[in-house]
Amino acid sequence: MQRPKQVFRGSQSYEWTRERVERLRKPEIEQLRDNAGKLGANDVVVLCEEALRTLPKGGARGGKGTRQPKRPRRLISRLRAFEARGVFLQDGRSSWGGVRKSDGAVVLGLWADAIDSGDGACSYLLWAPNIGGSRPWSDKAGGQERLEHCKLALTAGMVEALLVYGESLEGYIPEDRTRSVHGVDPETVVTLKVERRGEEYWGVWGRKRA
Repeated sequence: MQRPKQVFRGSQSYEWTRERVERLRKPEIEQLRDNAGKLGANDVVVLCEEALRTLPKGGARGGKGTRQPKRPRRLISRLRAFEARGVFLQDGRSSWGGVRKSDGAVVLGLWADAIDSGDGACSYLLWAPNIGGSRPWSDKAGGQERLEHCKLALTAGMVEALLVYGESLEGYIPEDRTRSVHGVDPETVVTLKVERRGEEYWGVWGRKRA
């Protein structure tokens, strides 16, 4: 297959491939498709259409045997959950993590239904650049705060994460806007490692991959 041409020129120059498009979530793929269509990048529009057709029901793509966490019976607010871990959020509405003063540990919030899992290994896209308007949250205060936390986490070793449950809103990533937030599971703390993949930051945990 012919490689797609560069769609966004200048500071937004970016080469889209099938693999990179398939790593996006449904709202991001739809936004990219619309932007590519406006710019006349038909190759990228085709890639987006193919990726949307192969998305499983619900718009989340995961590994073989993907199974999302079941919602626990007892949930508490995000503020209370982070405070229980010794972290006081900078902004109760936009913050998705913080740094514990007692030991400098980074604690992040993860949208439970957005976790990709399979064969005992899990991954989560923590932050990616806002390429062509595909991820506006990354440029907002909450997204920039998450980026700083990711950079800190690269040198912090293992990172703690809390699972946030709720209902997603079509067209938005959960960190930006949701239909509703049910709360955080206070009894589950995930220990993960942050990896940088190009310009993206991912949280990974579980079985070590070959």
